[in-house]
Amino acid sequence: MLGHLSALSGLMTCGVGNIVGPLIVWQAKKDSLPFAAAEAKEALNFNISWLLWGRVLGCVTAVLMLVLIGFLLLPILYLLGLVWLVLTIIAGIKAHEGRSYRYPLTIRFIS
Repeated sequence: MLGHLSALSGLMTCGVGNIVGPLIVWQAKKDSLPFAAAEAKEALNFNISWLLWGRVLGCVTAVLMLVLIGFLLLPILYLLGLVWLVLTIIAGIKAHEGRSYRYPLTIRFIS
């Protein structure tokens, strides 16, 4: 559960905690608690993937703002952040129940 919810520290650290939190939990628990390590690794992959998705959409939005179409994409950027928050909380709850959670739209960088 801590692996998933540690990503919420990114809300207070300008996004750094999204990656660092799950990374620390994964490295600390990879030998002693396999379930916790697997869930932290899943959270790490999710946060790296969503960081990339957000950056790509942000760049596309910025470029399209030059022709005024990008302003229509701004609500999608905010919605993406809300979806990230909801999925992170759901994953933390599932892990607390002892069930594994696989995030949608996640590239498995670390296997």
